[in-house]
This record gives sequence, structure tokens and C-alpha cells, in this order.
Amino acid sequence: METVILAAGKGTRMKSKLPKVLHKVCGKEMLRHVIDAAKEAGSTREVVVIGNGAELVKEKISGVEFVLQAEQLGTGHAVLCAKENFANSNGTLMVLCGDTPLFTGELLKNFVDAHENSKVAATVLTAEMPDATGYGRIIREDNGDLKKIVEHKDASDAEKNIREVNAGIYCFDVKKLFSALTQVKNENSQGEYYLPDVLTILKNSGEKIGAVVADDYTQTLGINSRVQLAEAEKVLRQRKNIELMESGVTIIDPASTFIDAEVEVGQDTIIYPNTYLEGKTKIGSDCVIGPHTRFTDMIVGDNVQAHFSYCHESEICDGVILGPYVHIRPGSKISAKVKIGNFVEVKNSNVGEGSKLPHLQYIGDTDMGSGCNIGCGTITVNYDGKKKFRTKIGDNVFVGCNSNLVAPVTVENGAYIAAGSTITDTVPEKNLAIARARQKNISGWKDKRNS
Repeated sequence: METVILAAGKGTRMKSKLPKVLHKVCGKEMLRHVIDAAKEAGSTREVVVIGNGAELVKEKISGVEFVLQAEQLGTGHAVLCAKENFANSNGTLMVLCGDTPLFTGELLKNFVDAHENSKVAATVLTAEMPDATGYGRIIREDNGDLKKIVEHKDASDAEKNIREVNAGIYCFDVKKLFSALTQVKNENSQGEYYLPDVLTILKNSGEKIGAVVADDYTQTLGINSRVQLAEAEKVLRQRKNIELMESGVTIIDPASTFIDAEVEVGQDTIIYPNTYLEGKTKIGSDCVIGPHTRFTDMIVGDNVQAHFSYCHESEICDGVILGPYVHIRPGSKISAKVKIGNFVEVKNSNVGEGSKLPHLQYIGDTDMGSGCNIGCGTITVNYDGKKKFRTKIGDNVFVGCNSNLVAPVTVENGAYIAAGSTITDTVPEKNLAIARARQKNISGWKDKRNS
């Protein structure tokens, strides 16, 4: 079973510079949702027909073949553009639309099985829509067999009252499909070559056509506007939350928890409201995440606590405590049992096991050992206006409050830095460094501002 995915349309109602199929739903491009569902259904090969924004689509989507539909002349023409790609194919070809991200692999697998078990030339997936506006209507014979599909713009008033619609998903005998496609005409209100006309051509040549009704019409919904995008987002996020809760994750308030499709969360982790888990984030077991926390492309260990925190493209190891108001920036690794308190920013740094950054620190481009205590207000001064430099801090280092470590600089194991120091040279092992002016009290001094 192979798949062709139609993704050449501009999506004018999206009012966007981005090709419609690249708009993300639940953290993943619409087109990627469709490709993944096809693979889950058993597809061995996916060919994507592209047009508008073709180069950008090829840049963002991998693992498939592409064919260009230079001029958009309808769905039939789009499939015909892929004819050479399937010249040596036999068996079933599934046709999907790139703007239908709600399909599950299970639904498509059942659809393919129904087609192949019935041994018909073609099968169309249909759905009973509460509002069928804009969809092609399914016209059936008196005995219930499929007679034809009429596009909404070509439908009569009586036909527009029909609620069973074409979901735009098909299975074909690949050889019979491309033979029939050459006979499709564009004699309709749009002047386009409609793929559903293939069904009529096959039927008129004596072939049998099947029609399978989807159990859940919401899975068949296409995305044509930002409003529909938001509706799909809600469906997929609810689906993801249910999946996680059924696997042993506690979500305090699913309605205010936003988890992307590819996120993984371990058993007995608790997620509090207003938490965003995005991209390819992976969270371990027995964690407490949130409230008001955002993780993007994070690797998080077990027994981690994080609240009021924003962390992206970094790693947090077992037993770390974060927050409130922590920012972990890309390229950082926070080792096990580290404590990072309020108003701390860590960027492109390694923080060793058991170290403490209690409050009000900026740690940038730093390699810090284990067992360190970094005083309130400490800053690693990593930028000279042109280049970034690294700070190296050994194990069991104590840095007093309001200290500046001016990179490149090294503080060796067991060293101490007195509060208020600005360190520009190496601090040897177990030394105490004091880099500040001595206090001087001036008696009888008068503030001239008050004279």
C-alpha cells in the first residue's frame, strides 16, 4: 500500500505567507500529521504533490518523495502529476489531503482494510456532517451503493440537503486509477479536473466502487482557515491529554494544559495548569511540572520539580528543583539534584551535580562543577562586545553574593570568592579571592546637595 498526498494548494483563506500545509497543529505541521497517519496505517511509500511554496515545503518536510504540480488544475490533475512516480506500482494507492491533520492511523488502517477486503476498484471515505457546506455530496443508488459525488458548487438544492459528504480520502487499484484519470474532463463550474469523477468513470466501465462511512466525522475535517485551525488544535490537544492520562500522567486541568503531539511524559508525573510542553520534549516519571511552566524541546529526568519556569533546548537531570521564575536557555545541562531558585537565568552552560543557584544569578557560557554554592546576584560576565568567553568553575566552589566572574576565567576546586568581588584572574584551588576596594569612612563629610 502506497500513498499520494495532495498538498499543492495555496490556502488563500488562511491569509498567510506560509503554505497552508506547513501551519502547525499541536506542535506539528499539518502535512506531517498526515504523513505519520499514513505510515501508521501501513503505507510503505509517500509521494507528496506540492505547488504553492514548494521549496519551503521540501525544506521543512523530510522522508517522502515530492512531485510538482506547477499549475493547480484540480485534485484529478494533482494525482495525475504523480503518475510517473507510480509507474511500476501494483496494489493499493491511498489518496490523502495534506490539510486533514485529524485522521488517526487506526481510522486509515481500517479504511484500507475495508477497501482491500471488498476487492473493488476504488473506495471513498465518507462522513455524516452536521454542516456539509463546501463538501462534495455522496449520491447513492436506491440500494445504497455509491452512484456519484457532486461537488458543492455543482450541486442542486436537493443535493445540498444531503449530509453525507466526501471526506476527500480514497483507496484505488493503482493501475485502474491512472487509466481512468486520463478520461477525466474539466466540464464544471471551476474548470478543474476533479478526482471524484474517476469513480464515475470506473463505475461506468463496470468496476465496483465502495464507500466507507467514518465513525467520527471530526477526524475527516479539513483546515481552510485560522478558525478551523484553532478547532483542530483543540481536538488534537484533548486527544493528547487523554492519551497521557490513560498512560498514568496526572493533568490537574486538561483545559488549561497544552501538550504537543510528540511530547512524552512518564508515569506518575503531575502537570499543573497553564503548562506548555512543546516540540519533542521528554519528561520522566514522578515529576511535578507547573503551574505556569513552558518546556520546549527539553530532555527532563525523573523527580524533577519545575514551576513558573521557561526552559528550552536543554537537559535537566534527575531530582532538579527549578523556580519560580527560572529561564534555562539552549545548550544547557542541569545535572542531578541541582537547585535553581527564583530569578535565575542559565545559558549554554553545564551545572554540576548538587550545585545551588538560589536566586538572582546569570550563568552564561559556564562549566560549573558539583557541590558549588553561587551567591545571590552573581554574574558570569561572558561578552566583551564582540566575542563570548567561557567561565570554568571547579567542584565545591563558594561564590559570595554580588560577585562578577569576568570570562575567560577559571575558579579551581574548593576556592572561595568573597562577596562583592570582581574576578578577572584564575583563583587557585582552595584559595580565598577578594577583589574589592577596602572600605573607607570619611568623618564629618557633608552632602553638598543639601547645603
